[in-house]
Formats: sequence, structure tokens, C-alpha cells
Amino acid sequence: MINGNAQLYVGANYHPHDDKNTEKIKSDIELMKAAGFSVVRMGHLAWDSYEPSEGIFDFGWFDAVMDELNKAGIKVILDIAIRPAPIWLHQKFPSIDVVDANGNVQYPNHRYMDDVGDPNYQKYALRFTDVISKRYAKHPALLAFGFDNESGDGPISYSETVRQRFITWLQSKYSNLDNLNNAWATHRWSRRLNGFDEVGLPSTGQKNGAPEKILDFHSFVSDEVNGILLKVIDVVNTNAPNVHTNTNAWYYSPMKYFDYSRIAYSGKMTRHGCGFYPGNSLITNYGVMNSAFGISRIQFESENPFWCNEFTTMTAAPNSIRKSAYATLMYGNQMVCGWTWQSMWAGEEQYLEGMLDWDGVPNRKYDEYKQIATEFKKIEKYFPYQLNAEVGLAFSFPSQIASASFPEQHENQLQACWDLFYYRNMDSRILEISESVLNYKLLVVPGVAVMDERTANKIRDFVKNGGTVIMTANSAIVDTTGQVFATTHPGMLSDVFGIRVAGFEETEPMNEISRKSCQGKKLEFTYQGKAIDTESARFDIVEPKGAEVIGKLTSLDKDYPIMTSNKYGKGRAIYIGLPAKGEVLGDLIDELIAELVIKKGPDVPTGVMARQIDEKHFLYLNVSGEPKEIKMNGQSRSILFDKDYSGNFTITPYEPEFIEIK
Repeated sequence: MINGNAQLYVGANYHPHDDKNTEKIKSDIELMKAAGFSVVRMGHLAWDSYEPSEGIFDFGWFDAVMDELNKAGIKVILDIAIRPAPIWLHQKFPSIDVVDANGNVQYPNHRYMDDVGDPNYQKYALRFTDVISKRYAKHPALLAFGFDNESGDGPISYSETVRQRFITWLQSKYSNLDNLNNAWATHRWSRRLNGFDEVGLPSTGQKNGAPEKILDFHSFVSDEVNGILLKVIDVVNTNAPNVHTNTNAWYYSPMKYFDYSRIAYSGKMTRHGCGFYPGNSLITNYGVMNSAFGISRIQFESENPFWCNEFTTMTAAPNSIRKSAYATLMYGNQMVCGWTWQSMWAGEEQYLEGMLDWDGVPNRKYDEYKQIATEFKKIEKYFPYQLNAEVGLAFSFPSQIASASFPEQHENQLQACWDLFYYRNMDSRILEISESVLNYKLLVVPGVAVMDERTANKIRDFVKNGGTVIMTANSAIVDTTGQVFATTHPGMLSDVFGIRVAGFEETEPMNEISRKSCQGKKLEFTYQGKAIDTESARFDIVEPKGAEVIGKLTSLDKDYPIMTSNKYGKGRAIYIGLPAKGEVLGDLIDELIAELVIKKGPDVPTGVMARQIDEKHFLYLNVSGEPKEIKMNGQSRSILFDKDYSGNFTITPYEPEFIEIK
């Protein structure tokens, strides 16, 4: 079956504003065309290349670039670069400047040093959006408008204007001071507020403010980031209603982590995107895994194709870019857009090498992208791959903020669960429970610390109606204000899981009385009679209240129940009093795959990534340094390399293969 979206884009991020040299631009485009490129991404981080001073727009030079690309048959993602704001805008409105937690105004020396919630900033960002989107909305080269770049990156501002907006946000959320004082537990340490004007901002770090206050402040920052992005999207959708929307959605930067799920579930971003940067190694795979996890955590449950609108060049080892490109196809990716076209001549990134050297001569990375483009043309009518996930993995933005207080952060538990299905070559979906219809056979809730009523009810109904849920440690600990539940844990769900989580123990001091002489964070976990070595800084004290104990810690002074299973309604609720780890969850996951009849991935040796693309087509990628034999009955044909196989065939190290069953 051929996908209706069938096409794979290969191209580069291009910066013609570096010198606006017409002959150089024409030469670049000829080289792109010769490489088989079908897309370029332009405009990011370049607001003042189009508006060099207030209200003075200069588009003539860029019109010519767009026209030349159209002649060459190359499509354009045109980023609307609302960050960084031009220096002239900072000069006009100093309130846009970032202020650090100590009250020092920061000159915008680097990108992303803008207070995006500032009304003056937003007025001009939206005006720029309106002008550029109207100008290019109907240009034949335009494929999509991009929005911002890496919106989660850049420092948070602690200015007085931010404080005033935070107060307004709190007034809207809590209505009155009594509600705010209760939510922030201001009776603790004599922090009671007698007026909203007494609200201060938490400083950076975990202990410079109560957890409740920190959670609210990060939620406020998140709302402001989402707010400006959604306003920009609405302007573009008004001016260009039939044009794709896209962004490099690095929302999980530790600088300014925000809740991208709000945009992901809005339906307004028609092509979610990211920068795919797995590192420079060919022989290691952790970078590829981490970057593919990035795709999943940005895509959420969207069924639209994904775009890697930035893709590594740098000093990536030969063939590692190609290897990464094929890996992304298994996660629904449709685009490999190299960062960057040419090694830049100036600025902070002038030593990040591109496909062309500084003098404009193509290098080996250009050749590798050309090879990717050539090969993708052979197989593109079968792509992008449509995921068919029967396993959902829960993400929660407030839980990520709250989990800063724990040894294991929520996103690390989420990735540990995602890894389990990566190794099994199985599709999974990262989701926000409150927004999801939960059409899955298995739901994993990995360290979702903040539990709200809607989420709890959806988990309850999911199990009651026949679903199976796994919940791990640090889940359902606090309510939506960030306060620890004063009721039985896991909060709102203890009856569903049939347990009482009494608290936790620190592993290291408990190991002073270990029967197995374990030290540090090491523990022995026993499941189905099999002893497994693991480690954790903490473990839960789990008391069964109707649930069956199916796993124990067996290395301490006595056996401790740590994994339980409870029948609830038509379904099953499993609790694990440890953070998610592959060695702890692996055997259980395999049992549930069989029991719940979850579709398995293709039968391949360890070290091979694989997906069944449709009834007759399989994509393989050997990510190991050894040849791998693929079991195959009957006749098949390599569409990628134009050769026939009879029975089993072998994939050489670090090579892909795309097979049609005859």
C-alpha cells in the first residue's frame, strides 16, 4: 500500500543572508539540485535580515532566492524567526531584556535572550509574522512556515515586568489570596502573603522557593511560551490557511522546559519537527536512540509525518549520517534536512562544519547527503511510515518540574520505558493522559508525580474497561498544586492498584543490613524466581491491600514487596516501587506482550533495527559492527540495492536494507 503523503525530503539548512551574493546563491542551488535535494530550510535566527530597522523591510534579495529555488524544484521551509529579537527592538523596549535571578539585566549577547511574554515583544513579533507570511504565503516554492527555533532554550527572565505578569497569572488561577496561600502552603516558614503585590519570583535551583511556587512559576513560563507560539500560528493560518506549519521543537531544553503537549494536541502544528543530533560516532547507538526518543516526545500522538528539519553534519563519522537517516524512518520521519549547508564564516557557530567547506567546495558530507537523497528516491513511495502503537507511555510536564526533587527525573523514567520498545523494534506512543483517548492495550505511567482528577479518572476507566497499566515509583505523589497527597498513595488511585505506598527508604543506609552484602545503591530484585541485579537511590515501601505480590527486593534484611498486580474491573493495574529500569521491567513487558497479544516487531538478531512498513515491505538497519543474517522464507527483492534474495539474507555492518516480499 502506498502512503498518500508519499515523499521523502532531503536537503539542507541554508543561510543566504550571510552575504546575499547572487552568484554564490545560484551556485549553491545548482549544487543542491545536483545532489537531488528537495528542500531547504531558511530564515531561522534572521529577523533583522528582513527588518534591519523598525518598520523598514527588505525582502527583495530574498524574493530572488525563493524564485531561484522554485526554478530548481526545491521546496522551502521558511522560518518566521521571532527569536532572537533584533537589537533595535531591545533598544526600543528594554523590558524585553532578560534579567537574571540576582536582578542583573543581561545584554542580549547570545540568541534566545528575549522575554517572549513581554507585550511589546509580542506586538512586534506578531507584526513581523503578519508581514512575512503575507508576502510568501502563495509563493510556489513554499512548503511550510516554521515558527521560532528551539523554543524551550534560552534563559528565563526574572524582571519586574515578569513578576507583574506572574501576579496577573496567579490572580486568574487562584481568584483570591486565601486560595493562593493554601496552594503555596505559606503558613510554612512564615511566608503568608497579605497582598498579591507581595508575590516574589523563585530563584533558579531546587531549594530557592517552595516546590508549589516553583511548579506554578514554570507553568506560568510555559503558558507564555505556548501563548506566543499559538498566536504566531494563528496569524499564519489566517494569511496562509493551506500551508504546513512546522517548528524545531526542542521544548525539553533544561533552560526553559515548557509543556509542548498543548501545541501537540492543538492540531495546529501540522508537521512537528526537531534537530536530530546523535553525535559523531558510527559505531555507538546511544546518540541515535536519544535523538529518536526526541522524535517520539515531540510527535506525541500525531499521525502526520514528522520532519527532522535539522540533521547532523559537523564531524560525523563517514556513513553515520546515512545510518541515522534510515533509523529515523522507523519513527515516522519524512525529512532529513542537514545542519548546515556551508561551514559558516562568522559568529558563534563558525566552527560547526557543513556540507561545503568555508570556500564553498563540497566535502564528504555533501556526498553522503547526495547518497541519502538518491537512495530515498528509490523507496519514498512507501513512506513516511505510519506507526501502529498498542503501547502508550505517559508524559507529564508538571511531573517533570516536580521530579526535580527526586533522584530520578520523570523524563529519565520515560526514556527507560521507551528504550524497552526500541530494543524490541516495536512502536510506542508518548502521550499526555489528560488529552489522550488511550486507545492502547498497555499504558505505562513512569514517575508521573503530579496527579490531577482528570488523569486519575482516565487511568481508572482505562483499567476498569479492560486495559493494563504499569505505574512506577514517584507516581501520584503530589496534587496539582505540588503538595503531597495527605491521602493514601498512590494518590487518587490506591484502590485501583490495591496497595498502600507508605513512603520510601534510601537504599544506601538500608544496605548496611543487606543479607547479600550489597553496597551503595545496588539491590537484588526477584521476579518469577529470577534474581536480577539493579540499583536505585530509593525504593517504595509497598503494602498490598488486595493486590498480588509478583516481585520482591531480596537483598536487604528481609524480603520487601516491590511489584504488585491488582485486578480492577476488567483490567489489571501493576505497581513497581522502583524507578523504571530495563532490567526490572524487561521480563514483565515480554509477558504482557504475549498475554495482551501486542504485535511484536520483526524477528531480527540483536543489533538490527526493523519495521514492517506494510504487508509486503520491511525496512532493516544493521546498527552493529557485525554482519547480521535476516530470517526470510521464500523469495524477496531488495528495492534499495536492486537484487533478489532466496531465503535468508545478510546485512553488512551499519547498512540499511529495504525488502519487498514476493
